[in-house]
Amino acid sequence: MAAFRYNKQRMSNINENDYTIEYVQIDGLAVMKIVKHCHEECSGNLDIAQGALLGLVVENRLEITNCFPFPKSYDDENWDEEEYQLDMMRKLRKVNVDHYHVGWYQSSDVGGFLSQLLLESQYHYQTSIEESVVLLYDTQKTARGFLTLKAYRMTPQAIKMYKENEFTPEALRQCKVGYENLMMEVPVVIRNSPLTNILLGELQEMIPPQQGSNFLDLGTASVLEGQLRSLMDRVDDLNQEAIKFNRYQQQVVRQAQDKHRYMAKRAQENAARQAKDEPPLPEEDINKLFRPIPVLPRLAPMIMAGQVDAYSQHISQFCSQSLAKLYVMQSLQKDKDQ
Repeated sequence: MAAFRYNKQRMSNINENDYTIEYVQIDGLAVMKIVKHCHEECSGNLDIAQGALLGLVVENRLEITNCFPFPKSYDDENWDEEEYQLDMMRKLRKVNVDHYHVGWYQSSDVGGFLSQLLLESQYHYQTSIEESVVLLYDTQKTARGFLTLKAYRMTPQAIKMYKENEFTPEALRQCKVGYENLMMEVPVVIRNSPLTNILLGELQEMIPPQQGSNFLDLGTASVLEGQLRSLMDRVDDLNQEAIKFNRYQQQVVRQAQDKHRYMAKRAQENAARQAKDEPPLPEEDINKLFRPIPVLPRLAPMIMAGQVDAYSQHISQFCSQSLAKLYVMQSLQKDKDQ
């Protein structure tokens, strides 16, 4: 399912300085809609839930006030996804709801969200709608009690790289692009209305007090195990890409040596023919004899490196929380034994 969907009425060309969004403010109701859609779509399978984000830009912040999901299956062959979005926004405008398209959301493993499809989709969004963001929601972590909602935008260097559509090592070096600056995270702030905050406060008082030991549950164990397995897979894939690149470098060096030996041999033959007053050998196109070895694209390995870095950061975060709980439990157990 392609993630790229946009509103033609708001297309514009992105500038080199990029659009300045300091943080994203999202209404609690929009968060609940995203949570509901992602859990319903992803329950019991590995499907990805996607949808559109609606809102407006106020000074230096992007306010997300509403959203709607993208349909998963298309039974009608004549069904137009772009027309569907425009029709949804027209209907929302009629009921006085913010209808401006400001990005999209997707259910994903936040540790390994980087992919070529996501980068291409976000590139098209940002070149069409300058302020657009991609909002990633992690269903697995949220199910374990950790609400994970992150917003990302492509950096100007990554946008320049996609504009040139060159992913060779030299092109990436000129664009100054690495896995650490493909995407930049934008802080997310969840905003509720005062009435909602009052209701939440009353509900909290109605809930019976929990025992302190319940908060020491190592509920991150299953998530941590899954992230460790994903990290091992990404490291193996990155190692395979490194082997391919090393093999390519060896082929380039071997070809350069063969080319040098061939040129030296021709120079000796021409020198011998010149000593005999014979005409030199005819000029030959060296590139036809030694065809250049195609350069391996480096985008996929760079994405894998970004996934490894993200998984490492999340694992470090979970390990620190688990270790803190273990030390607390150790102290409590000692006090209990005494």
